[in-house]
Amino acid sequence: MPAYHEIRAVYDRDSITVYQAYNKQIAQLAIQQQKFVSPFSFQRMTWIKPSLLWLMGRSNWANKSSQEHILAIRIPRDFWEMLLSQSVHTDPSLFHPQHDQPWLDLFEQAQVHIQWDPEHNLKGAKLEHRSIQIGISRFLIHSFNDAILSIEDISPKVQKMAQFRRKGQYKHAEKLLPKERIYPVSASLKRHLNIS
Repeated sequence: MPAYHEIRAVYDRDSITVYQAYNKQIAQLAIQQQKFVSPFSFQRMTWIKPSLLWLMGRSNWANKSSQEHILAIRIPRDFWEMLLSQSVHTDPSLFHPQHDQPWLDLFEQAQVHIQWDPEHNLKGAKLEHRSIQIGISRFLIHSFNDAILSIEDISPKVQKMAQFRRKGQYKHAEKLLPKERIYPVSASLKRHLNIS
């Protein structure tokens, strides 16, 4: 049984994979350049998610407008953990006071936001345990873009999984899912992220 708050991801010794959904123009240019370029917006917060099934629930399996292309983005683990360490929860009830500074002050100044949302299963149902997503502010987006190791368009795989789902062939779809595992974090990060 997964813990209520737990990071699950595809990762290796040096990198972690996160997912985003975009329209065709942004996605194709990102694949070509292996970086984000205009018309991708560098002026607003962008959210990255290590759980593919969470993004599938959000994008309706790449069927929502401007979310038709699912990108798997590899970034260095040290950059990912820097984002986690600088983050402030969007939910003040999960906030751990820092130097007696109130949540709202820190939240408004934060360059990274995090929130825990219900995880989804292959059938689209929301689960009891939570999945993390990271909001990177416009002040750090260029650093995020510079840190990217690779970008892959996994939309064909997503479409195949969606076909299996429509036919009720969930075991076939499950075989195509990325092998996400619990991501290890330090004791201090566990406290910061509210991971029990």
